Amino acid sequence: MRPVSERRGIACAGNWIVDIVHTIEAWPAKSDLVRITDEVEGTGGGAANVMLSLAAFKAGLPLWAIGLVGMDRHAATVRWAVKGAGAGLDHLTETDRAPTAHTHVMNLAGDSRTFFYHPGTNDLLDEGDIAVEAVVAAGARIFYLGYLNLLGKLDAVVDGATGAARVLARAQAAGMVTAVDLVSTDRAEFRAAVEAALPFVDVLFLNEVEAARATGRVIAGAGDVEGITEAARQLQEGGAGQVVVHTPALGLWMAEGGGVTVVRPDPVPPEQVVSPVGAGDAFAAGCLYGLHEGWEVPACLRLGHRAAAACLGGATATGAIPALTVLMG
Repeated sequence: MRPVSERRGIACAGNWIVDIVHTIEAWPAKSDLVRITDEVEGTGGGAANVMLSLAAFKAGLPLWAIGLVGMDRHAATVRWAVKGAGAGLDHLTETDRAPTAHTHVMNLAGDSRTFFYHPGTNDLLDEGDIAVEAVVAAGARIFYLGYLNLLGKLDAVVDGATGAARVLARAQAAGMVTAVDLVSTDRAEFRAAVEAALPFVDVLFLNEVEAARATGRVIAGAGDVEGITEAARQLQEGGAGQVVVHTPALGLWMAEGGGVTVVRPDPVPPEQVVSPVGAGDAFAAGCLYGLHEGWEVPACLRLGHRAAAACLGGATATGAIPALTVLMG
């Protein structure tokens, strides 16, 4: 096994989804019709968005794709994206048991987006499908898993444990830094699935809505620094190493030991926002790149904010993210 200091690269495991993004003129009342003014298709999901954002930085970072897809046209879209990112396809397994996961995203420009999700192969992803040991042998330094609570079988809580927690334990035991991102879903076992994984999470990414659901705390909006800090502290007490909370108003990073850094993003004019799809993943990718390179926390947060802001300018999750030299310029 290579020493951590000699390892390089990030393995991205979890959700691989094809997003069909529909920009609509207004949100309809029940039974009403509204026009779709634009439609674009791209790859989405936690693993996909983080890996493709990192690839868009053009920083030469080795990347590995880990997940499960079907044997359909959506699988071809995913494979084309992974190949274009320069990442290997060896650990992107295919099955004929279900279609590739896909989402119809209804995007109201300047406002928000709503997701209609078909889980497909994501719900079938199992511990044996995740090639932890293979990417360790290849030299990966960071193991990213996302999204927790959108991983089907891996999220099932049995006697306080989950498959996702066991996968993360394997990655930690192999010497990789583990990073996890959550999803904003109102699932009954949301908190239990998070708590099961926390002892095996070195870096936890989540937004303020997810922080509230994972802890049972009330957070009074995107700018509630006190509420977000207390939620982050509770998650850390549950076993997480570092906790990174991102909202439209701020990025809050709680380091091991409880030290808190808050960095606020530059405002993005509403007219420059095409879609918020993937902005949280772009933020995580920026932070992970900085973490991989040994940057100080404020620099990690600033790159995360810049990547997220760039993401807002595109219709798909990663289509508008530029090279690192542009983001840092």
